[in-house]
Amino acid sequence: MSTVSRRALLGTAGAAATAATLGGLGATGTASAEEMSSGGRPTSRPRPVAPVNQEVAKAHSIDYRALPQQVVGVDVEQLMTVHTEADTERLRQLLVAEVWKSADGRLPDTLPEVERGVTAPELPAFTGVRRIDRLTVRLPYGLGSVIYLMLPRRAAAHGRFALYHNGHGEKPETMQRTAQALLDAGYGVLLCAMPLYHWNPKQLQSPSDPDVMVTPESHNDLGPWESRTFSTLRFFLEPLAVAVNHVRRTYRPPSMQMIGLSGGGWAATVYPALDPRITRSYPTAGSLPFFLRSAPPKPSPTTGDWEQRLDRHPVFYGICDFPDLYALASVGRHRRQTQILNRFDDCCFNGVGHRSYEPVVRQRIQAIGNGHWELLEDATHGDHTISPYALDVILWDLDVNCADEP
Repeated sequence: MSTVSRRALLGTAGAAATAATLGGLGATGTASAEEMSSGGRPTSRPRPVAPVNQEVAKAHSIDYRALPQQVVGVDVEQLMTVHTEADTERLRQLLVAEVWKSADGRLPDTLPEVERGVTAPELPAFTGVRRIDRLTVRLPYGLGSVIYLMLPRRAAAHGRFALYHNGHGEKPETMQRTAQALLDAGYGVLLCAMPLYHWNPKQLQSPSDPDVMVTPESHNDLGPWESRTFSTLRFFLEPLAVAVNHVRRTYRPPSMQMIGLSGGGWAATVYPALDPRITRSYPTAGSLPFFLRSAPPKPSPTTGDWEQRLDRHPVFYGICDFPDLYALASVGRHRRQTQILNRFDDCCFNGVGHRSYEPVVRQRIQAIGNGHWELLEDATHGDHTISPYALDVILWDLDVNCADEP
């Protein structure tokens, strides 16, 4: 399929910027009560809309309102290599092969160890839970990963499951608010954490001596485990694949969704790009294309942690940059992704640099014609979180836009 013209893309970007200016809204794209859903039918209720928090905005510099210098001269249209659905399949196989150093480019088909009906005092208090299962995934170098599966007391007729992925140490309030909303909506919920963080084990075998257990202080200490025959990205991505294997085999859900914050937002970007079994994804405050990494106003630069860096994983990210990863997570039947970025985020991936690539990625997915991608710019607060407004948009999208889908 031919590449969309630059004139069309700039026209789309101009229209979006005009709409945002006239409406004074925090989102890149919003909807009125008369809006049609993606299926072309009137929605049962309008998409949530929220204005810019002017009190928060006044406390921030022009860097949070203007495109940064780093976008000048960057042709995002040419940066993307995905033009057809076949491109996504080819790139996905290459990425999987790099993570697992495999010849066939297939995700692992293993299953976790399952403990049913456990108590989990390390988790926040949830209501409406019928049972909690502990899924333990055994990884190379003796590293363990734990994912908690919460089954709702009242499962909805849709039969869906969702993964919520936390980041590098956020407080449990966001996880609790988001996962509780999913439980209340009848979803089975998998609670996932970054390797070495939260409830996950903190030790693994030394890369030079398997009899010695070491405790890295952060992911940035994982360098010694990276080699020509082993990618440390397995520590991050394999637990998700194994947990999905278990849920698919045991419960056969019609679809699986994924939501993540910060490092979990990175996971909710990359993992759905590798696994089309994740139908809908909502990564929050988790990534920017590499040309924008030095641009966000605070902190500057936002390089990302070990797993997010081009200089640490040149082969993986050399296959495709983040705009293509967004496409891989979005293309396919019933597949969609909404990237959520907080304009005034006090941690990372803030500002408005995303406006340089948002219309290009969105229109590229439209041109492919199978799937949906959009970006929600949340300017309602100044925190590193999934805000109540963003959560409302996520639940609206699942309930209204996806009402007639698995």
